[in-house]
Amino acid sequence: MRTCWKLIFPLTMLVACGRDGVPGDSRMPEPGLSHEMIELGEKLEDPYTVENMQKALTKVYPSKAGMEITPTDLYVRFLPKGDDDYQRLVETGIRLEDHPMDYRIIREGDYYHDPLVAEEEITWQYAVVGRDFEFPEGIRYELLDECYISENDPVTRAESGLDWDAIEREAYLLTGNGDLYDEAATKGGSAAPGGRITIEDPGAGGGKPFGVAGVMVCCNSFVKFATAYTDRDGYYQMSKKFVSKPRFRLVFKNKAGFDIGMNLILVPASVSTLGTGPTAGVDYHVSRSSDDKLFRRCVVNNAAYDYAARCTPDDLDIQAPPKRLRIWMFRGLDASSTIMLHHGALLESALVKKYLGVYASLVKMFLPDITIGTAGKESYADIYSAVVHELSHASHYAQVGNDYWNKYIAYIIRSYVMEGGEAYGTGKESGAGYCEVGEMWGYFMEGSLYKDRYGGAMPTFGTSFWFYPQVFRYLYDRGVTRSELFRALKSGVTSRDDLQDELIRLYPDRESMIVQVFNRYSR
Repeated sequence: MRTCWKLIFPLTMLVACGRDGVPGDSRMPEPGLSHEMIELGEKLEDPYTVENMQKALTKVYPSKAGMEITPTDLYVRFLPKGDDDYQRLVETGIRLEDHPMDYRIIREGDYYHDPLVAEEEITWQYAVVGRDFEFPEGIRYELLDECYISENDPVTRAESGLDWDAIEREAYLLTGNGDLYDEAATKGGSAAPGGRITIEDPGAGGGKPFGVAGVMVCCNSFVKFATAYTDRDGYYQMSKKFVSKPRFRLVFKNKAGFDIGMNLILVPASVSTLGTGPTAGVDYHVSRSSDDKLFRRCVVNNAAYDYAARCTPDDLDIQAPPKRLRIWMFRGLDASSTIMLHHGALLESALVKKYLGVYASLVKMFLPDITIGTAGKESYADIYSAVVHELSHASHYAQVGNDYWNKYIAYIIRSYVMEGGEAYGTGKESGAGYCEVGEMWGYFMEGSLYKDRYGGAMPTFGTSFWFYPQVFRYLYDRGVTRSELFRALKSGVTSRDDLQDELIRLYPDRESMIVQVFNRYSR
């Protein structure tokens, strides 16, 4: 694992859209939020084991002493031998956690690695699976407990007529976990957690809070888990009730079809822990003064969610980025890129195959499609701008495919790294046309979407380079829609001359205007 990371990290750096790097700041996480390794305390007795729930049932309902409950779930842990094993587990659809669920957590964090597992190996992966779960053949696992979660046994729960909330509370008392359950739930009945996750952007909407949209909220108490996605306004509602104070986390796996970040190398979506909260749920507001990583993750999340939502026929009417998009953030870099590695771009090129060797297939599993460098980007607007630029490239990629993209990215690698050129070369190198067309579109869309959000004049992003996003801006200002411009970005359009010809072919009634603008911005 460590060897692979040493190979793939530099690869993402080679193809970043070039802007000068700026050192990151040293803002510390706010109290209660940590991005280090989780620190575990004492092992606790799980109230949800069949044995403990049976004892609680008998204690609350002595007359039901003969009623036998059977497992609804299994608490297990897996030890994948390698990346193939891990992917097979992911494909079963179960939720994997890298830390045990029956320990007191002394310090929250983004990840955990078992000290008895070598650092370069995949750590134990913990999960709660149904009692009929088919364990993948050949993957080591251990059964830790047989559990009973009443919501997962709807027939017994409905027909028994028992107060399962009271039984759960008793199980907490019997196992010495009475300090964990919520007194409010004890008095008023258990609750299904709900709430709202919000963020603010001082430059938009008058600075009023709005939702962190489409993000997964996960909560658990021991082996009892619930997840829900926020809606576009940031509201979420769990389907399970809790009698104890659950532990809440934001998982940056968005229902719009993208994941943000990585915890180490394995987990595609970063996790930000919000701490333990009441059974009724938690509200959480994110601002620029919040934990830095959480703020940046939420901004990238919302920018990507908004972009995907705008690609519909009644708005931008352009190709949406591919689903299963993986976005990584790099706090110490200013440069960003749309390398589409997870979707197979670039990896088939001889240049990269030679570099990666036997690791090429592994890289495809874990590497990003988009990288966002956030150094020097301190405001919501700065980060938003970078995200929509790269997502505009992802839309272009979705229309032209891997062969086109391989040539585009290979040009940047050669010009920037191998030939010691500028970020986009000089425009005279072989293959420069791919870069010219792609970056004209990317910088134009960055400016136009920025104007949509923040008003004022359209920013002049990218106009200092040798290509001319001004061409698209000129046409757009004169009535050519973004959708119409996008239709010209076909796989055969690999130079500005091709672009001009395709625009004229598509819109012959505007030929004179098209010729005029290309002549005006010629090099």
